[in-house]
Amino acid sequence: MRNLTPSQTELVEHLVAHGLKTDGPYVLSSGKMSDWYLDGRQTTYDGPGGRIVGRCILEVIDDTATAVGGMTMGADPIAISAAVVADHPLRAFSVRKQEKAHGMGGRLVGPVDPGDRVVVVEDTVTTGGSMAEAVEVLRREGVDVVQAIVLVDRSSGAAAASLAALEVPLVSLLVPSDLGVSP
Repeated sequence: MRNLTPSQTELVEHLVAHGLKTDGPYVLSSGKMSDWYLDGRQTTYDGPGGRIVGRCILEVIDDTATAVGGMTMGADPIAISAAVVADHPLRAFSVRKQEKAHGMGGRLVGPVDPGDRVVVVEDTVTTGGSMAEAVEVLRREGVDVVQAIVLVDRSSGAAAASLAALEVPLVSLLVPSDLGVSP
């Protein structure tokens, strides 16, 4: 196991106890097959788990960030947890998968505006495609993406490379070996 912060250790314990499934095979959102699956929502949507997640995000977040969010639904509870736990003004937002044709329309939801410096978050990545899509949507709206943070990076470097091509640094809080599984 890598050298983890106390909050990251708490995150591992919560994820393993509540969201890690090792009785695969499972088909991942990327289309890849895996012997294990992490249902991060069992932690991110849980009160105590959400507080742990918020603390973990705040330990590594770019200190110039004004808002945090990403693709709905995976990023939503992570962003809200970070904003609620923060001891400084930090807003949460969502990026819709498709543009909404009614109401205010568009793909961005929440208090994020052109010129904001934001961090894109996700619970688990296999390729980084969803995070890259969120970055592109935000940039089209004039939002400055300064960082990306993922709770568990199972991409073996693919997500970091995808985001590096967009000039967005990725911070991976955990990797599969931290959970006791192999990539």
